[in-house]
Amino acid sequence: MKVTMAIFPRAFLVVSASLAPLLAQTPGSQQQQPEFIRQGQQLMREGKLDDALALYRRTLETSPNSVAANIAAGSVLDLQGRGQEGRKYFARGIEVADTPEHKAMAQRAMAMSYAFERNCKKTVEHEQQVFDIYGSEKNFFQQGEIADEAARVCIESGDLDAAYHWYQLGHDTGLKEPDIKPARQDLWEFRWEHAQARIAARRGNQAEAQKHIAAAKNVFGKGTNPEQAQFLPYLQGYVAFYAGDYQAALEELLKANQNDPFIQCMIGQTYQKLGEKDKAFEYYSKASTAIAHNPAAAYAVPLARKNLTLLPS
Repeated sequence: MKVTMAIFPRAFLVVSASLAPLLAQTPGSQQQQPEFIRQGQQLMREGKLDDALALYRRTLETSPNSVAANIAAGSVLDLQGRGQEGRKYFARGIEVADTPEHKAMAQRAMAMSYAFERNCKKTVEHEQQVFDIYGSEKNFFQQGEIADEAARVCIESGDLDAAYHWYQLGHDTGLKEPDIKPARQDLWEFRWEHAQARIAARRGNQAEAQKHIAAAKNVFGKGTNPEQAQFLPYLQGYVAFYAGDYQAALEELLKANQNDPFIQCMIGQTYQKLGEKDKAFEYYSKASTAIAHNPAAAYAVPLARKNLTLLPS
């Protein structure tokens, strides 16, 4: 089972995208998850991060070489803002990983740990190692996913040149997939146009951003990837936000995935710009409780919690 969560926030896992293949032998199989993972996920859904961490640490006392338990413990610590401590667990997971795939999972979790601190450089350092592992298997699709994941972290860390490089690498590498189907080609083109529009918006080039929005819509209009529909209002809201058109941004973002902590946080930011502090507080509160370990949560959780402390009560 390979879980892909790179460029766009899909239905996110409660622990980690990189951990998912260790938790089930078949897609969607909750039956195969270790009991400690099921219990820990439930505790996290209930907001009991300390209890989940204690459970994972007890597991590690008897199974110190469990890659799943090390990744799970480190992920909780990242969500608590204790990244330096969490990275000790990811490092242990990398050390004891018994297969290249398991090592890639632990490296990917380490990369996400730095994403919680908006550290593009260190995220890229570890994503590069994951990218290389999949490259040795000639798994071009997964390489593209990893490159886009690194790019997503970099754009929200403010390193737009690095983001452009990794998005382009993801696009170009993904297209190397042997016998690639037209729908998959369209997916990579849609993602690349989406990325270029956001980067242009961050650079203050609205004309360029709108050009790429139009291109993304044209690709989507082929009808080959209908599941990408939710990412058009996300894109248009994102571009409007960085153009300073907060009312337009709000209208679009409210059409995007309302369960995505990244979108929740952006809506909070938009309401804050509009001077609607109560609504901003509402959306920051939602975003602050995310329990995923992926780029969306890495952006949303620290920022939402910080902004909650700054809003007047």
